[in-house]
Amino acid sequence: MPRLSVNINKIATLRNARGGNLPDVQKVAMDCERFGAQGITVHPRPDERHITRKDVELLRPLITTEFNIEGNPTPEFIELVLKHKPDQVTLVPDDPNQLTSDHGWDTLKNRDFLVEVISRFKGAGIRTSIFVDPDPKMVEGAKTTGTDRIELYTESYAAEFLDGKEAAIAPFVEAARIANEIDLGLNAGHDLNLDNLKYFAQNISSLDEVSIGHALICDALYFGLENAVQLYLRELRVD
Repeated sequence: MPRLSVNINKIATLRNARGGNLPDVQKVAMDCERFGAQGITVHPRPDERHITRKDVELLRPLITTEFNIEGNPTPEFIELVLKHKPDQVTLVPDDPNQLTSDHGWDTLKNRDFLVEVISRFKGAGIRTSIFVDPDPKMVEGAKTTGTDRIELYTESYAAEFLDGKEAAIAPFVEAARIANEIDLGLNAGHDLNLDNLKYFAQNISSLDEVSIGHALICDALYFGLENAVQLYLRELRVD
C-alpha cells in the first residue's frame, strides 16, 4: 500500500490569513498522524505565504512518522533542510512567484546542479526525491543525479482523467515502468483527489508514496479531518 503524506500548507495559509495561531499547524500535523497519515509534507516558500521557517523548526521534533520538506533548492532552502534534517527532501523547480508547482525538473539540463545538491542532502543522511514530469527521458536523467526517488507530477493526469482515464494514466504507467527498471523509488503528487486516486494507485503498482494537500484539506471542510484522512487511505488500498 502506498503511504499517504499529508501536505499541511493550506492549514498554514488559513492561519496566516488572520494572524495568530488558529488553526494550529503543529496540532493539525500531529492529528493527521493520529488519524492514520504515514507522513507530513511542508513546502516552505521564500515569501513564507504559508509554511514558515519557524513552522519547520517547531514541526521537526513533533513528527513521529515521516517528515518531508519540499521546495526549490535555493541556498536558504538547502540551509533549512540541512539544519532540521527531515526524513525526505523533495526538490521542486519552483519560481518564487508561482502560485503552485506547475512542472518538473529538466533532469538533463540541470544534471550538474542536481548532482551537487543531492550529494549534500544524501551526505547528511536525508533521502532525496525530485519532481519530474512523466517523460521517459526525464526519468532516465533523474537516475544520473543520484536521487533516491522521483515524484511524478500528476497535474496532467488529474486534468485529463474525466475525459479518458486510460489515456490519462498511460504516460505515468510508462514512467513508473522505467523508474522500476532503473531502481528509482516512486512518489506522486499534485491534484490527486478522491475521484482519481484509486485508479492511479491501482495502475502504478510500484508507487511508494503520495503527497496530497489541497484536495484533502478541502474535503476535510465537509467530512472532517479525521474522516478525510481515512477516506484517502481507503482509496490507496488497492488489494
